[in-house]
Order: sequence, then structure tokens, then C-alpha cells
Amino acid sequence: MNFETLIYQQEGFVGTLTINRPEALNALNKTVLAELKSFTEQIKNKGDIRVLVLTGSGEKAFVAGADIKAMQSMTPQEATDFSNAAQIAFNAIEALPFAVIAAVNGFALGGGCELALSCDIILASEKAKFGLPESTLGLLPCFGGTQRLPRAIGLYKAKEMIFTGDFYSAAACEAMGFVNRVYAPEDLLNQAQAMAKTIASRGPIAVAKAKDSMHTGFDLTLEEGLKQEAVLFGELFTTADQKEGIGAFIEKRVPDFKGN
Repeated sequence: MNFETLIYQQEGFVGTLTINRPEALNALNKTVLAELKSFTEQIKNKGDIRVLVLTGSGEKAFVAGADIKAMQSMTPQEATDFSNAAQIAFNAIEALPFAVIAAVNGFALGGGCELALSCDIILASEKAKFGLPESTLGLLPCFGGTQRLPRAIGLYKAKEMIFTGDFYSAAACEAMGFVNRVYAPEDLLNQAQAMAKTIASRGPIAVAKAKDSMHTGFDLTLEEGLKQEAVLFGELFTTADQKEGIGAFIEKRVPDFKGN
């Protein structure tokens, strides 16, 4: 994988993707968005990855937002196209068939906050700052923020964050419920990798189907969601991993999941 703005590394079943524009605080421009989409297309069927850690280069920012200078001369149609491109890239990240952990090491503002929200789990440095400050520019969050944030923390808290455009500490976001855990800056990536390795040791098909059940269940009634959950549970009984997992439990040993 050869990218201009992304760095990918993999150790065992855990991949780490770093957005690498430190000179621009990893701001999202058309190149980054196109490369994120290309990356998801290459990685989604790569059989040797079970968890992806997503982070930003440098100590200051995860992603400080969209590239504001690039937006200055956009026409309305170009702005809509830019929003659509980001939504497509972030939707592709959200749809990856394995867990994605955001390791937020600094500013996660605007598009950076929206990128984190497209991940499954958000871990943050004590120095991290989150916010959707688009209203201070006469804009609205357009990379999924008006849709994912209310689903994550509820409509009224989301309205407060989006309307005020204020910045929030990692601890405040943890209290609101969309940051899972907060760590000292020097521990963040190690803790993210440790969690990734734990998840990677579980049944990968089970994790994928649990993710699918939770995501699609948001758009269903409880009754419909429960029916889908039962179907997905039944499908796991066609896998070798299910037999290995139960067999290992009965035999009191660590399971060796193969992802089939």
C-alpha cells in the first residue's frame, strides 16, 4: 500500500493506519479522503487483519478538521461533492468487517471528530480535544457529524456541541459516552494496541457479525433487530470458529480461531 498521506503498518492481526500530514495537523483534503477510500477497498478483504487502529501523525492532532483553505473558493456544488466524498470514505471505514479503534492523540475537530465517530471504539489522550466548530465558520458538520453524534450521545447533547462549536476535553467526552477510555499521552498507542490484540484474539467472524447486528439494528425496530440477532447467531454455527470456541471452553484451553 503506497500512499501520499497515509502510513500503514501491520503486526500479526492488528493493523495501524496513521494519517500523515503533520505540517497541516493532519487536516482532511481531497487527497486524504480519496486515499482513505482506496485504503478501505484494499483492506476490507485482506484476510490477515482482525483489528485496525486509526491515529494521526505527531503529538498535536489526530485530525484537526477539514482543510479550510481548500474550502474557501468552493462553489455550492463543489462543497456538496466534498461532503459526499468524505461521507463515502467514512461510511467505508464504518463498514469494515472488523473492529476499528480510533486512538485520538490530540485535536479531533470538525472532520477529525467525525472520522473518530465512524470508528467502533474511541480511545483518547488526556490532551485530546474534541469539537464540531463548523458553526463558527457559518457551516454545519457535513462528514456525518449531524447524524453520528446524536446517535452516539443523544440529540440534546449533540445539539449543544454542534450549535456552540465549543471544544471539549477527552474527560468530558468520556462522561458523555462517546469516548471509551482516556489515557496519558505516552500510553495511548500502547493501550490501543493492547485492546486491539485482545479483540484480535476473539472469534473474528463473531466480532464481524456482532458489529453488523449493532449497526443495522439502529435502523430497525427492537423486534426486527432481535430477529436479525437470532439469525446471525445461527449463522455462526456454520463456522469452524464456533466449534473451536466451544470446544476450547469445554477442554479448558485457549481457542485458536482461524476466521472460518
